[in-house]
Amino acid sequence: MAGSAKGRSHSRHWLRRYGLVQSPPLSLFSTDSNAFKDGTLDIPIGQILAQGNGALHGIDGSPSMIDASKKVIAGAGLEGTCTFQGIVYFYFIFHQNFFFSYFTGLDIPYPVLDANNLLSVPSLQTANFSKIFSNAAMHWILAPPATREAFFHGVKNALIPGGRFVFEMGGLGNVAEVRAALLSAVGRRVGLARAKEVDPWFFPDEEWVRDMVERTVGGFEIEKIEREWRPTDADVGGVQGWIRLMGKEFFQALGEDEREMCIREVVDVLEVVCAKPGGGFMLSYVRLRGVVRKL
Repeated sequence: MAGSAKGRSHSRHWLRRYGLVQSPPLSLFSTDSNAFKDGTLDIPIGQILAQGNGALHGIDGSPSMIDASKKVIAGAGLEGTCTFQGIVYFYFIFHQNFFFSYFTGLDIPYPVLDANNLLSVPSLQTANFSKIFSNAAMHWILAPPATREAFFHGVKNALIPGGRFVFEMGGLGNVAEVRAALLSAVGRRVGLARAKEVDPWFFPDEEWVRDMVERTVGGFEIEKIEREWRPTDADVGGVQGWIRLMGKEFFQALGEDEREMCIREVVDVLEVVCAKPGGGFMLSYVRLRGVVRKL
């Protein structure tokens, strides 16, 4: 449903429910990229901002994603509200006056910026942002254990006192059947320890987030947090398309001569486990959503 009227309605409800966009809009950046390229999020955000003096500026490392975003925005008539440039991982929304006075002086001398390296960019560590938004990206961002705490420190330093970090990510139990099949099939060939090393995801629960932001990092207070099971139908590519796209990092641990056989093994199992009685396949998505305020 990405980019459809139903998808945009759901996104607009999500944005308002968690207080991401209010009137007047202030400053926001997002540790996201994919969700904006089809208009699912940038169109509803842009439409809300266009009612006042707000603006959205998206940046990403993929020229094709930037081009896709520009086309979507042009089709929605929001070119004056939404702009894009090619650096990875962030989306910014500013109140109009704040946007022009601050962003024109923003010095980010890096062609690519990983969200785990926020602490390395002084211009993003000066408490200038009122909101930070991450959608469906943190289960990749937080995958390396060594950089988890630093990520949240970087977020905290970027926020003004009272500013909010709003996020949605995969939560504990997300695609558990898929992950089990991948770890089993790959682990049987290279060992479970190696399979775990190439697992690209981290799916925490509410208590892990609370402990990280309020105790380990500190200076945060959780205002809202919830975990929701959201069964999702596989798209036209079916289970195989999902596995080849989302699970490709698992198969990099294998020799080329083993990959296709392993993919087939995983798909065969999941097409039994995930089959819907009426046809098609269902994946067990679990979403973890939260609003965290800087004290």
